[in-house]
Amino acid sequence: MTLQTVVSTAASVAATAMLLRSIARDYLPRELNYYLNSKLSKILAAFSSQVTLVIDEFEALTFNHLFNAAELYIRPHIAPNTNRVRATMATKENMISVTMERNEEIVDIFNGVDFKWRLVSKEIPSKYIQAPGSENHHSTLKSELRYFELRFHRKHKDMVFGEYLPYVMEKAKEVKEERKTLKLFTAKNDRIRMRGRRGGEMWQCVNLDHPATFDTLAMDFDVKQRILEDLDLFEGRKGFYRSVGKAWKRGYLLSGPPGSGKSSLIAAMANYLNFDVYDLELTDIRSNSELRKLLIATGNRSIIVVEDIDCSLQLQDRLAKTPKPKVSISRSTRPYHPFGNEKPQVTLSGFLNFIDGLWSSCGDERIIVFTTNHKDKLDPALLRPGRMDVHINMSYCTPCGFKMLASNYLGITEHPLFVEVEKLLETTNVTPAEVGEQLLKNEESEIALRSLMELLIEKGRNHESKVI
Repeated sequence: MTLQTVVSTAASVAATAMLLRSIARDYLPRELNYYLNSKLSKILAAFSSQVTLVIDEFEALTFNHLFNAAELYIRPHIAPNTNRVRATMATKENMISVTMERNEEIVDIFNGVDFKWRLVSKEIPSKYIQAPGSENHHSTLKSELRYFELRFHRKHKDMVFGEYLPYVMEKAKEVKEERKTLKLFTAKNDRIRMRGRRGGEMWQCVNLDHPATFDTLAMDFDVKQRILEDLDLFEGRKGFYRSVGKAWKRGYLLSGPPGSGKSSLIAAMANYLNFDVYDLELTDIRSNSELRKLLIATGNRSIIVVEDIDCSLQLQDRLAKTPKPKVSISRSTRPYHPFGNEKPQVTLSGFLNFIDGLWSSCGDERIIVFTTNHKDKLDPALLRPGRMDVHINMSYCTPCGFKMLASNYLGITEHPLFVEVEKLLETTNVTPAEVGEQLLKNEESEIALRSLMELLIEKGRNHESKVI
């Protein structure tokens, strides 16, 4: 038998198989159609040089992260001639997501090689499975089976696993960051769920739409530059942290009076890094174990905020005088507590373990920000490097900060009254929040600046009277 005869026979078999598949799809029941398709696929595979890689959405009951990466990567812009696409907008998101339609095929070209992707969807009996990205065994109801088919020539198999799929994973990560809507998380108050019952999420979130950026912060330029340089250095040193055996995290301590811009700085850091923010209220946590559960449930690339740490229970300087024990309350007169008769029990040692102990390594690329109005009240154990690496003093409004506020609120960078305002700022303590409030009262620059001067003069008089 000649080579031409073999090729001709193979082509005839393939054509016949394709015809039978078309007829089966149109006239046969679904179950029989599926059975015939599987048999025909095996016959065609024997004569084909193509390899099909199947990427299921779930492996057993666990979400397949490679499927998620493919879903993010295979977008219609890769193949502009695609006729059908799918547009969605998830809950609490503000961006439209465009993805490929089910059972459509998209061709992606990588290093000159064609890779054909198809998203296959089949109906299945409804069942509960672990939701994608859930850290707390949260279940969701699924009624369809989805998987990607990736087809390519068998000679490119090594390229697929060595280069192409790692490339897909990396690009998917970039797409996820581009489409990410920043979230502000706060711990749920449902103590029963937080103690380990299945189906309970430990954090609830809202979109973080705070407009603060480093360009709009009322801070001295040198301080802002130092923070930006530190953030950039931290973000690019994953390999370094691993090589020296340290968790990839950074601690910031923001100290200063109320209204000095601590919250705005945190929002600016989140917007700059594209990090979610977790607001950790220590006074609501009942034990060290509960603190660990909350920490484990936080995501990577996030900022964990502990505000007013000087007011948190049992975290003040251990050298301070121990308060006298309170008179115990008998069982019959003890007030009812919905979670039992427990008191907040987050200890200093438990909190330090959260900052730089073994539990601090439960995640990557995290920044922990502590705020305080009274730095002198903190236990010295909290202040050492490795726990609070960067100390930022959020001072009262400076002339540099005032100029930034005037630019933000009034749209001006120069004015004859600037000189007088700056002189008053040098002798009067006023926070950026107070300055901004005065500038917000009137859009007319002259009126707003004179209103600010009156506030500064009045504060100066009050300070002098207190001194006398």
